[in-house]
Amino acid sequence: MRTKLLRNIALFSFVFLSASAMAQKVIKMIVPFGPGAVQDTVARTFNNELGVLLDATVIIENKAGAGGTIGTNFVAKSVPDGSTLILAAASHTLAGHLYEKLPYDPIKDFSPVSLIGYSGYVIGAPSSLGANSLRDYIRVLKAKPKEYNYASAGNGSASHLGMASFLSRAGIEMQHIPMKSTGDAVNEVLANRVQGVTSATIGLVGFRQDARIKLLAYTGKLRSKFLPEIPTVAESGLPGFHFDSWMGLLAAANTPKAEVEKINRAMIKVLADPVVQERLIKLGLEVQTASPEEFQQILLNDWQNAAVIVKSSGAKLE
Repeated sequence: MRTKLLRNIALFSFVFLSASAMAQKVIKMIVPFGPGAVQDTVARTFNNELGVLLDATVIIENKAGAGGTIGTNFVAKSVPDGSTLILAAASHTLAGHLYEKLPYDPIKDFSPVSLIGYSGYVIGAPSSLGANSLRDYIRVLKAKPKEYNYASAGNGSASHLGMASFLSRAGIEMQHIPMKSTGDAVNEVLANRVQGVTSATIGLVGFRQDARIKLLAYTGKLRSKFLPEIPTVAESGLPGFHFDSWMGLLAAANTPKAEVEKINRAMIKVLADPVVQERLIKLGLEVQTASPEEFQQILLNDWQNAAVIVKSSGAKLE
C-alpha cells in the first residue's frame, strides 16, 4: 500500500513538473539599446503582465550597439515563431535610410505585432551653458561654431537623428558623441561633459526640476501634455519643425499570423490595464494600440518620413 502511494506521488510530481515546464514558455523581448535606454524603460513596465496573459516568461534582453542595429538584426534572423520580439522605435526606420548597408530590411524582414504608443522628444542642455530658451541656445551655439558636443543613444538612434535634424534646420554644427543608451547620454549633460541631448520625453521628464539641466523645447507638433510648460521647437523660432517616435513590438518576418494576433490581443489587454497605463503615462508615453495591419501602415508611412528626416539632416553612416 505504501509502495503504491509513493509511486502515485512520484507520478503526480512528474506530471505536475512537466506541465509547469511546458507552461513556462520563454519569450525574449530584445531592447536594441543598453539598460536605461527609453525602450528598455518602456519594456520593463509591462513584460510581467504580458507574460501572465501569454502563459509565458517574458524576459528583457539588452543587445546594444551600432545605433540599435545589432539587436535589430538579431531579431530579424531569429526563428519566426513569436518567441523573439523587439521593442522598436523610430530609430528602426531611420536606420534604413541612415546606413549605407544593413544586414536586414527594416520593413520586409519584420512582422508588425503591436503598437504601444508615441513619444515626442525634448532638447536639453546643461544649465551652466546659460541658455534659458531655445533661442538662447541657438545663439550660444552659433557664437562658437563646432566647439560644442552633444550626446545620443548611439549612431543612428532617434536621439541622434532628432538632434541632427534640429541642428541642420538651425544651421548649427556640433560634434556628435554616441553613447550606449539615452540614460548615458543624459548623464553626460548632467555631468556637464557635453552641451546638448535630444531625448524622448521618457528620458527627461524626471529631470524637469533638476538644477543641472535645462529643458529647452519639445519636438512634437503640439506641446506635450506631460511637459506643457515647455514650448515646441516650432514656437521657438523654427516654424514647421517636428520630430516624434512611435514605439511597438516587432517579430521576424513570416511569424505565423495566429501567433502575431495572439500577442497583439494580449498587448491590447495589457495596455488597457490602468496600472500599466499609469506607468507609461508617467514616462511621457501616449498609449495607443493598433491591429497588426494598422501597425504595418504606420511603419510604411514612417519609412517615407524617415527618408525626409535623414536627407534633411545630412547624416550618413557606414
